[in-house]
Amino acid sequence: MALVLNSDAFVDGDPIPRRFTCEGEDVSPPLTWDNLPVGTESLVLIVDDPDAPDPAAPRMVWDHWVLYNLPATSPGLPEGVASAALPAGTGEGINSWGRTGYGGPCPPIGRHRYFHRLYALDARLPSELGNPGKDDLLLAMDEHILAHAELVGTYEKQA
Repeated sequence: MALVLNSDAFVDGDPIPRRFTCEGEDVSPPLTWDNLPVGTESLVLIVDDPDAPDPAAPRMVWDHWVLYNLPATSPGLPEGVASAALPAGTGEGINSWGRTGYGGPCPPIGRHRYFHRLYALDARLPSELGNPGKDDLLLAMDEHILAHAELVGTYEKQA
């Protein structure tokens, strides 16, 4: 069976509830995963928006959440998980706001897609990575990916 990433808050392809966005409480959605491949030592979670700033003319990918070295024994992340409540050993990368932690959907125009990508790795990444940006993290994990799963939600501002 393939690696699976799910949320109790939304299903793949559907809108992300307002609670998890800048127009709501801006808390992370609950996420669960299953079917980790044999040999999984750690997990990486990256949430990004490839439609920034305008889905009709995207110019960049906006990174919303970057986590690495999630333990393979972790079944997921609860809603609104704070940095201090992440599983022991989890590292945080820098998002496009220049900080660690979750930043919810906040599209300036149009309906954007938000890709939640989970990677199963055959190793733990070195702690010397500190708080890497997504590109540095992708380079570090490049030859260690056993499997990946994807969950896509959408959002368009109400106002």
